Amino acid sequence: MNSAAFFIIAILTIAAALAAASLRTLIHAALSFALAFVGVAAFFFLLGAEFVGLVQVFVYIGAVAVLIVFTILLTRRDVGKDRGFNWSGVVVAVAVFAGLLWAILKTPMLSIAAPPIEALTVKRIGEVLMTDYVWPLQCVGLVLTAALIGALILVMEEKRE
Repeated sequence: MNSAAFFIIAILTIAAALAAASLRTLIHAALSFALAFVGVAAFFFLLGAEFVGLVQVFVYIGAVAVLIVFTILLTRRDVGKDRGFNWSGVVVAVAVFAGLLWAILKTPMLSIAAPPIEALTVKRIGEVLMTDYVWPLQCVGLVLTAALIGALILVMEEKRE
């Protein structure tokens, strides 16, 4: 893996994630969130996991981020209300970061080499999804359909005054 590319992608992804968490304008935060998704997809491509990178691009950037942006644009929001800075979110984020860092530092390094595995192709993934994992795939489809219907109901609901 190219170290320079890794550090450039890491810096851009972290900057986009921080911007998504700290920007005041909601649409700018959502666009920064989509940019952080692009950075994660770039990591997958850099690691040689092209299928997972493409799924990241199609599902998260193409569907989730666009849905978030359109939901923000289509819902009416009171812009005069300013709630101030949320310090409890900062405390939770620091606590989660500290817990993850502690777990990483306390985990012993593995000295056993990973066994070689056969190459995973898109054809093999499709075969497994359509044979062994057809019911979980259908359940995920139903959950996503329910989420889409719920989002449409929220967007179409008129604001009562």
